[in-house]
Amino acid sequence: MDFALSDDQRAIQDAARAFADAELAPHSAKWDEDKHFPVETMKAAAEMGFCGIYTGEEHGGMALGRVESAVIFEELSRGDVAAAAFISIHNMATWMIDRFGSADLRARFVPSLVTMDRIASYCLTEPGSGSDAAALRTTAVRDGDHYVLNGSKAFISGAGTSDVYVVMVRTGGEGPKGISAIVVEAGTPGLSFGAQEKKMGWNAQPTAIVQFDDCRVPVANLLGDEGAGFRYAMAGLDGGRLNIAACSLGGARLALETAQDYVASRKQFGKPIGEFQNTQFQLADMATDLEAARLMVLRGAWAIDTDHPEKTKWCAMAKRLATDACFQIADAALQLHGGYGYLKDYPLERIVRDLRVHRILEGTNEIMRVIVARELSK
Repeated sequence: MDFALSDDQRAIQDAARAFADAELAPHSAKWDEDKHFPVETMKAAAEMGFCGIYTGEEHGGMALGRVESAVIFEELSRGDVAAAAFISIHNMATWMIDRFGSADLRARFVPSLVTMDRIASYCLTEPGSGSDAAALRTTAVRDGDHYVLNGSKAFISGAGTSDVYVVMVRTGGEGPKGISAIVVEAGTPGLSFGAQEKKMGWNAQPTAIVQFDDCRVPVANLLGDEGAGFRYAMAGLDGGRLNIAACSLGGARLALETAQDYVASRKQFGKPIGEFQNTQFQLADMATDLEAARLMVLRGAWAIDTDHPEKTKWCAMAKRLATDACFQIADAALQLHGGYGYLKDYPLERIVRDLRVHRILEGTNEIMRVIVARELSK
């Protein structure tokens, strides 16, 4: 059992870290304050290959594994959690088109997605179906060589800015077997967007409702087979959950490093607070929890790369544990800063705000427990 990264993986890690240090971290606070979506910076990430990490090489992807993806997203999120998280969503949507789309669909969309000349969003959640995703109500009715879409999607990252929307729709009866996936392009008549949501965190990316009103989409844009969309969506989410967990690792690591620096210089009662055993124990627990979370994420990534039969369970375990633990690490780091941690002069309050949503999206952590419990009962 070898826990070391290979030379190639370390080189990828170094490249991602250098990019995050130079292009993300210096702007993170400003992007959050201004609610700026850093598209040009993400295009620069695409030049590094970070927008088609596990997409195939045929249309310009890097064809790397999920272990490499986890390593990359930890480093990117240490620079900026919200921007890294959006890049992870773009990767998931791009991979779904590349993995399940027809040759024509892949040729039309994937090359411009891996370069981020076009931006992709993933559309599953609806106002009335969050955790119960298989109960979605957005319909796609066949009309000649088009599907006519009606319904809406909620909490969609990139809504109104993205160029491509991978949308789960109901083409058949109730339940998951009636769900298909279709690619909708920006500018399609009948496609519109709600107002931008006012969020606690993730301010460096737009979020809004995506609305379909008699939106006509070519049948050629159907992803794979009719009725297979829910399976495609869940396959995307196995990796998406690991990506978000890895983004939690990066945010928590920055929080821990910031706290270590602070307690070494902050003096109370005549000495640095880092010399108090209580502080040392807190840091030790934070570091241990971070390492445990990282190991769980890498195990889940290995399970996808090897197509292990229990990969869905391990991905759910990793997402639940890592996002919970990393939020708690960030919160503990803020607490160690006292009142200063609550100020925007330090990154802690932003990290806490950004990491909080990771326990909700890509399947809430309560749903992760449902998945694990279901797998245990088999």
